[in-house]
Amino acid sequence: MPAICRKASLAGYGGILKQFSFSKKKRLVSNKQFEAVLARKLRVADGLLVLYAAENDFGYPRLGVSVGKSCGDAVRRNRLKRLLREAFRQSQDCIPSSFDYVLMISPQSSKKLNKSINLKKAVGQPTFEQVKASFLALAAEAATKALKKG
Repeated sequence: MPAICRKASLAGYGGILKQFSFSKKKRLVSNKQFEAVLARKLRVADGLLVLYAAENDFGYPRLGVSVGKSCGDAVRRNRLKRLLREAFRQSQDCIPSSFDYVLMISPQSSKKLNKSINLKKAVGQPTFEQVKASFLALAAEAATKALKKG
């Protein structure tokens, strides 16, 4: 994994947009794909996110997102999913490639979100910066664990 993320050249916007795209081939979409990642049991977590990882043969990272109903109503869940996808999209050059990732909101964080919903406060909503930092740290930790395993 590179110590510093590779930066896109500013030669043209087309190259930057393609480099940081989140095309369908970089998504985990089927239940079978999610189950394959979860079956590897390579799990890392912090207070905000839970990340499952599994090596793949594609040469690029792929992402699956799962946000449970305990995180709030559809509006809140969709916002959380957008945050998770955007953190992945912007971090593709910073995370180890050749891995499939499944990102979830941690149960601790989910309880905080649910409590803030009941109190009608928006305090529990994580920021994009928090989500991105958490994702990068967890991806690095998962890669280290994967190297130790095999």
